[in-house]
Amino acid sequence: MAQPSSQPSPPHPSPRQQPPQHRTQRRTELAGFLRSRRARITPEDVGMPPGLRRRTPGLRREEVAQLAGVGVTWYTWLEQGRPINASVQVLDAVARVLQLDVTEREHLYRLAGIPFVREPVSDAEVVGEEVLGILEALNPLPAVVHNARYDVQASNATYQVLWPMTSRVARHDRNVLYKLFTVPECCSTIVNSDDELPGMVAQLRRSYGNHMGEPAWESFIARLIKESPLFAQLWASGDVAAPGRRVKVFRHHAVGTVNLSSSSLSIDGMAEHRIVVYTPLGAEDTRRIERLRTIPDPVVGCPQHGRPLSEILREKAEQSAREGRNGKIPLPQ
Repeated sequence: MAQPSSQPSPPHPSPRQQPPQHRTQRRTELAGFLRSRRARITPEDVGMPPGLRRRTPGLRREEVAQLAGVGVTWYTWLEQGRPINASVQVLDAVARVLQLDVTEREHLYRLAGIPFVREPVSDAEVVGEEVLGILEALNPLPAVVHNARYDVQASNATYQVLWPMTSRVARHDRNVLYKLFTVPECCSTIVNSDDELPGMVAQLRRSYGNHMGEPAWESFIARLIKESPLFAQLWASGDVAAPGRRVKVFRHHAVGTVNLSSSSLSIDGMAEHRIVVYTPLGAEDTRRIERLRTIPDPVVGCPQHGRPLSEILREKAEQSAREGRNGKIPLPQ
């Protein structure tokens, strides 16, 4: 996921400053982009009944307009590439309905000729207060919301104790797959990674079929292939799998191993997002989680490479501040 930042996108010519042929091409690209994003969202994804005799692969234009609170004629003209103006508020509403990620929103704004500012967002803004409340109510069971790319969108306090490096860091850094494939094996929190990682990559490939060619996905996968030979090997296998119940053997050197059964639950109105709840398999597993929760500043990593959590988080915050000042934005994760 691209890093939220208060820095605006690099300046680009306004629509009036561009040659006529460029303005026409930009409007054509905008129309095609909106149609392709609309086609991938089903009525069920936004909490609407599917209806009968639908010839449209995704939402209808009038449904997008209704959900975004804009006029049907105006949205139709926007998708037809007509020379109309769009405000920031209207584009935000359309992006929300079409469930665009940060990279897609930036692309939408550029095509519309409007400067885009990356705003930091809280977990509640991403998943909504209701879903965040469900996560907190599940304590002391660890629970998290993933998207299809394994970005951690929100999590509860117990999950943050077990996996702080994908929940307590900056939003652009919260990707489970990236962490699992790029940390040394001795520092990995998953003991049974030989069983778990192939299944996770297979689920990622299944979701990738809906996102081929999208910048955020392509850059994320290319980065993992480059940095992890194991990921490259598993990705090349072409295996696909659906989410389901799994058993993860979590390891922390302060408390030992914890056996967890994971259950994946879909979320109404949030396409390709799911709540994953981890249930300890035995009483000792529960006690070890509680013991870990009492450690004020646990060491992250193995005894050889591990460092206190507070030290790592401070270092990451300083790094993010430097990157923001230098205008650098990490690749989507």
